Amino acid sequence: MLNNHAVALAGSLILAASPVFVGTAQAGEFEDDSKFNLLLRNAYINRDFKDGVRDRAEWGQAVIGKFSSGFTPGLIGLGVDAHAMLAVRLDGGRGRSGAGGIDFFKHGDSGKAADDISKAGGAVKMRFSNTVISYGDQMPNYPVLSYADTRLLPETYTGTSVVSKEITGLELNLARFHAESRKSEASRDSGLKSINVLGGSYSFNDNLSTSLFFSDVEDQVEKQYLNVNYVLPIEKDSSLKLDFNGYKTKLDSAVVDRLNTQGDDNKIWSLAATYSFGSHRVTVAHQRSSGDSLLGYPYGGYQNAGGIGDGGSTVWLANSYWSDFNAADERSWQLGYGFDFAAVGIPGLTYNFAYVRGTDITTRGSTGGTEREIFNQIKYIVQSGPAKDLTFRARSSILRISEKSSDYNIGGNEVRVFVEYPLSIF
Repeated sequence: MLNNHAVALAGSLILAASPVFVGTAQAGEFEDDSKFNLLLRNAYINRDFKDGVRDRAEWGQAVIGKFSSGFTPGLIGLGVDAHAMLAVRLDGGRGRSGAGGIDFFKHGDSGKAADDISKAGGAVKMRFSNTVISYGDQMPNYPVLSYADTRLLPETYTGTSVVSKEITGLELNLARFHAESRKSEASRDSGLKSINVLGGSYSFNDNLSTSLFFSDVEDQVEKQYLNVNYVLPIEKDSSLKLDFNGYKTKLDSAVVDRLNTQGDDNKIWSLAATYSFGSHRVTVAHQRSSGDSLLGYPYGGYQNAGGIGDGGSTVWLANSYWSDFNAADERSWQLGYGFDFAAVGIPGLTYNFAYVRGTDITTRGSTGGTEREIFNQIKYIVQSGPAKDLTFRARSSILRISEKSSDYNIGGNEVRVFVEYPLSIF
């Protein structure tokens, strides 16, 4: 069965690349700008939960192929993007797979995690001037709809997107998606009806930029997002970066009734100040959630499993690690540190640490709850030789939740190990 999936994967990639070799008389930049990349990803996540909750772990190997063509010549250029993916489960199960927060391999009707997953998709695209319109399977990356690529396979969405860069420094985005394929299965039936996105970003200069986005997930939630980012150069090797991110959300009345959130609105924002000097980076951040919804800031998940459906990475906030520190009324502070070992003769090796503490958490049964997380990550990218760009990344989180916050989150110890090897075929 695995061989059949592998053949399907290879066939999909060949079909994706085949337009490059059609119509060579007019190929032009269609062929010259085409790219075909493979990513080999080995991923392992282990969550040692506390308070009697069963531990979870998943381990798998994935091959992710992506093809992106250039555009045919002329006033209106045409092109195609395509992807094909294969994932194989390596951990053997043992009753530890299937955690919602890991979601490598979805459980079937039998209650057992799938042994492997294979899926493929593509999108046609059209360019006019500096505006591109795409339709098909895509991986959108907006602050109000951001696909998750932090597990074994990425999420994908089916629909239409428009990206316009007609004015220097200004990017405008318009999109509508009507189907979602979750990370852990091939089906596009996640329960999503539709999601509309409108927004854009503008760079005033090299140091100051801002973005504003709106989204409407049908029968779920409406969102507004604002970002302001400013970098203040201090000396040759030092700078201060200020990054503000904020969301305002309003739940649909049906969600309020179904989840008994007692209210429909949430506002959450974060402000991070990062001082970089030489090979060091120090971050101080504050994040605050308010509003009358007991759900806090809602995002991600799958609608047929009780989620929102707007992407597993739609949380562009400073204090998002294992916990997102996004509970109702929660206030959180972060102290972070990063070091680049190139300064001591080991280029490609980096280390990051963060301590985040959240207070004032409100749940249905209590107020004043707390949580805290200690985050560590070490990452190494091979700089040269046959294994150039091979990446090793290991991270751990120690998350502790107060008894008052038990309705909001679960504490535990988490370990993630990712090994990724990107290959540029052409």
